[in-house]
Amino acid sequence: MAPPAGTTGAQLGRKQWAFAFSLVTSLFFTWGFAYGLLDVLNAHFQTVFGISKLQSALLQLAYFGAYFVWAPFAGALVRRVGHKKGIHIGLGLYSIGAILFWPSAKFENYGGFVGSTFVIGCGLSTLEVVANSYISVLGTPQYAAARLNFSQGFQGIASFAGPLIASRWFFTGANATSLGTVQWVYLAVAGLGIALNILFFFCDLPEITEDALEIDEVDITDGQGPFWKQYRCIFGFVAQTAYVGAQVTVASFAINFLVDQGVGIDQSKASQLFSFCQVTFTIGRFVGVAILNFIDPALLLSFYGFCCSLFCLLVSQLPGYRGIGCLFCLFFFESICYPCIFTLGTKNLGVHTKRGSGLIIMGVGGGAWYPPAQGALADKTYTRRSYLVPTSGYIVMTIYAIGLVVDQARKNGFTFRNRDELTANLKRAADFSSTDSLLGDAEGRLSSEKKVSSDELVAVMRIRRSRSHSQ
Repeated sequence: MAPPAGTTGAQLGRKQWAFAFSLVTSLFFTWGFAYGLLDVLNAHFQTVFGISKLQSALLQLAYFGAYFVWAPFAGALVRRVGHKKGIHIGLGLYSIGAILFWPSAKFENYGGFVGSTFVIGCGLSTLEVVANSYISVLGTPQYAAARLNFSQGFQGIASFAGPLIASRWFFTGANATSLGTVQWVYLAVAGLGIALNILFFFCDLPEITEDALEIDEVDITDGQGPFWKQYRCIFGFVAQTAYVGAQVTVASFAINFLVDQGVGIDQSKASQLFSFCQVTFTIGRFVGVAILNFIDPALLLSFYGFCCSLFCLLVSQLPGYRGIGCLFCLFFFESICYPCIFTLGTKNLGVHTKRGSGLIIMGVGGGAWYPPAQGALADKTYTRRSYLVPTSGYIVMTIYAIGLVVDQARKNGFTFRNRDELTANLKRAADFSSTDSLLGDAEGRLSSEKKVSSDELVAVMRIRRSRSHSQ
């Protein structure tokens, strides 16, 4: 099956663009809610099943392991069938996994919960491949990070709803030692997935393809070299793996951390405080949207990465309310990291966009490996000291961001401001002493099938297009 014919974000009318943006943004709420509940279930199952912190981390292993296993297939699938069918598949898996929570709770089978969580993870990884890549190409690359941060802000809103529900229904009265409410909550989650699937079936969602995007940007249909040479994307996968692993394990043991600080916080109160941490995260994401309109995303990611590393280290060392305060600061500075890594890693990939999106989403699988490591350390020492584990992930992410800043400065000069690289390439090409010489040289090498850089090719095609319009 050939990839579906499509259009580009630039070719959509304002109303059509707003409709597509709003519709796809609604998907971020689904996995934000599921993710918020997952971290609370981690602590709840420790009580109900009498398992250790390491054993409870099997939920994260299943959820994020699904991303690692399924995301590459999801990327290939979406490339083959298109965004809309990809959404139907993702929501279908999401609803099936949530329905399977009912028999797992009915028979009090922890293995059933782990398996159901894996199915939900497969569905959500498909939705992430679709939604993240769609939002990223739904407009100019200059503001891709701001767009994705705004959309993912609604994921943050849903993520703090999960702990709030849990503090009322999972950790109070008889529910604190039973699974009765869990099955009803996840039945409602399945209903949400089914309702969204029906909504998308009746909605006309414009299909945006990489081929159309590539033609729009540089008037060619060829790729920008083989995919394995897209180093920004390859290293973006490494950074995303490290970051998501750190973010997930910080949240997974947040309730244990708050209870163990020795300041009189029980599980119900800890669940409420955790929801406030998610509120802080969400506020930080919307603040990041405003900042990213003016500050270079790689530079801002470098600063936020440094702050994450610092505050996570302080969480592991400071007792009492000082450690809790640092945990809130850590959640704030986590806010923009995931969308920025995604947009920076998939920037200007052209025909490789969906494949690159699948690879970066595969990095979410890092959330499967870090929680068991932190859980093992927490069981041997104590929860606060185990926060040394996620610190390593933030450091890796920071190194990636700084590397991008250095690479950009080497190619285009250092700048604090967010800039349109395509326009900058055109201006730089126009400043050459002889535009005709540039065109003749580049076109000559194109005709002889010699290698031409993608930046130079963009400039040549833009100038050629402007000349054709003026004639």
